[in-house]
Amino acid sequence: MPAPTTDGSPVDQMLAILDGLIAFPSVALTPNVDLIAHVEDLLRPYCSEILLSHDETRTKANLFATIGPVVDGGIMLAGHSDVVPVDPGDWTSPPFTATRRGDRIYGRGTADMKGFLACVLALVPRWAALDLVRPVHVALTFDEEDGFHGAPILIDSLADAPRPAVAIVGEPTGLKVVGAHKGCYEYTTTVTGMNGHSSRPAEAVSAVHHATRWIAGLLGLEEELVERAPAGSRFEPMHTTTNVGVINGGLARCTVAGGCSFDWEMRPVQGSDARFVKDRIAALESGLLAEMRAVHPEAAIETEAVCEIDGLEWEESSPALDLMRSLLGGDPPVGVVAYGTEAGLYQAAGIPSVVWGPGDIAVAHRPDEFVEVSDLEVCLELLLGLGSHLTD
Repeated sequence: MPAPTTDGSPVDQMLAILDGLIAFPSVALTPNVDLIAHVEDLLRPYCSEILLSHDETRTKANLFATIGPVVDGGIMLAGHSDVVPVDPGDWTSPPFTATRRGDRIYGRGTADMKGFLACVLALVPRWAALDLVRPVHVALTFDEEDGFHGAPILIDSLADAPRPAVAIVGEPTGLKVVGAHKGCYEYTTTVTGMNGHSSRPAEAVSAVHHATRWIAGLLGLEEELVERAPAGSRFEPMHTTTNVGVINGGLARCTVAGGCSFDWEMRPVQGSDARFVKDRIAALESGLLAEMRAVHPEAAIETEAVCEIDGLEWEESSPALDLMRSLLGGDPPVGVVAYGTEAGLYQAAGIPSVVWGPGDIAVAHRPDEFVEVSDLEVCLELLLGLGSHLTD
């Protein structure tokens, strides 16, 4: 589609842009360079600078575009290009077609988070037409949905670039301001034992049995994690949580399992909880390994970190929250959420951040994901107000 302009309704342009974005099946861990090239084409007429950064395969790209002067102090509008997988049979309309039914637009990524990106792209010509003193930046990453792989590469690529003063991460918050969220630590643990006949289990080492003891130890930390919750924690639940989502292992009912792997996570409310979990699991693991290696010296338990993303920490005085208060007027409530976003990464990189965007997180990652058109209209109106913060 042609690049957006200042002619016509921004709502109509936003809806047309959203149609184009949803049509890209940019599922996490798959190439996204076609989508990034499409966004770059829309932005190119209005940008003073566009920086791309890639993964090692160069099939995935981040985009960082600047509208206005290439100086410090601008506002970064941040999102991710990827979406979660779909099973088309669970949908009542094609998942990669933006389908309008009444006041809703259905399609994978409409809420999480291509709706926000469409609003941003529709307004770029209007910001570019202003006499900006400070820039607007558009940041778009890859593989946020499966390990936050793109954002660290984007952040590294900006080492010598102008530093934004604040970031708005446009995750679907239902247009509510989010000032903090938990961290997201994701892992795969592989247990290697030794196969054997199930009638003589003592002569083998069951990876499945030892994995279940490891998992039981992890889940058994819940009571202590509840007790460790900071006084006055704003989160729900208030404490750090753990979860084992996938387990694979064994060959047959009558065979002692030689291998087992499982995917697990924790969502810490504070960094000390992550250290606590790791220390307790290391102690448990040491005992399990001693038992396993007494029978099979090559037995092993190995954990691969998929991602270790710190949360967005609560800051009573934050330039990002101040910006949202100014845009929304008055003193809107500021909440917290349990899910993770890239805002914690940007905050850790020295960019004060807030999470705010159209759509409901309750419909994200589900069949028939949708966004309300009224949410997108509110998003457009608020983002249009950024101009007054960048021209004086």
